[in-house]
Amino acid sequence: MEQFKGTRFKRSDWGELRWILPFVLPAFALIALVILYPFGLAMYYSLTDYNLMRPLSRSFVGLGNYLEILRSGYFWDSLWKTTYFTLLSVGLEFVLGLWAAVFLNKKFRGRGFLRALIILPWALPTVVNGMMWQWIFDANYGALNGLLSQLGFIKHYVIWLGEPFMALNSVIVADVWKNFSFIALLLLAGLQTIPAELYEAATMDGASGWRRFWKVTFPLLKPSILVALVLRTIEAFKVFDIIYMMTKGGPADGTQVLSFYIYRESFQFLHLGFGAALSFMVSVGILILAVVYIKGLYTEVEY
Repeated sequence: MEQFKGTRFKRSDWGELRWILPFVLPAFALIALVILYPFGLAMYYSLTDYNLMRPLSRSFVGLGNYLEILRSGYFWDSLWKTTYFTLLSVGLEFVLGLWAAVFLNKKFRGRGFLRALIILPWALPTVVNGMMWQWIFDANYGALNGLLSQLGFIKHYVIWLGEPFMALNSVIVADVWKNFSFIALLLLAGLQTIPAELYEAATMDGASGWRRFWKVTFPLLKPSILVALVLRTIEAFKVFDIIYMMTKGGPADGTQVLSFYIYRESFQFLHLGFGAALSFMVSVGILILAVVYIKGLYTEVEY
């Protein structure tokens, strides 16, 4: 930046800027309309007791909603379920996605077909995926109970979505099945950028397959891992659609994660001020997770 010290705009520069502004201002106006204005309005609502049942009597409460959230047992219970869902779902997706990426990076007949096939679960709309797994887990006519019964693993049909903890794990299975392929595709793209000469050199030095992976593949794959984990963690932490389709937060609030808690407070109980404050709390949690990932995995890649 030293070369820019002491520089001043000339009249010709302002003239050029005047020609540029008409093309830039519509984009800034659009950003302000669809991002800044809703953000500011939500921030204002989070500092009030805004309730749609009495929209004309809202009053400023400051940090009252945030303090009420921290004192709420529903919030901490939803936070625990969200954390459990995020850690287990993203962890399984990463392990399966990494294995699939390493496998699909090898040369074998039919590799192109399998690469195309693995996209299908991720390309499936989440609503369709949720309905499909709801039918699979159905206690009366579900495919899972039928398969396990035919194989002799169970004698009586299991109510997979009827017990809170089992329902939460069932939703995780559905989420992992859909999204592990997304991580696999990102990691596969990263694997294809690693020069083959590095593996040849490591092999000549006598490195085993595991040592080649740990010393060559994993360090050079960190940028792709970082992108995959950040994107999937953000999506998992604010999961809503698949839970709405499969369990609607039940049974007995067993699958009520933070996003579903926000939905109930905002659109069922009409506590918009409280719901807006909850949304900002979730945003802060996502930001903290993203920072942790970046601090732990970010490295400058050099070949």
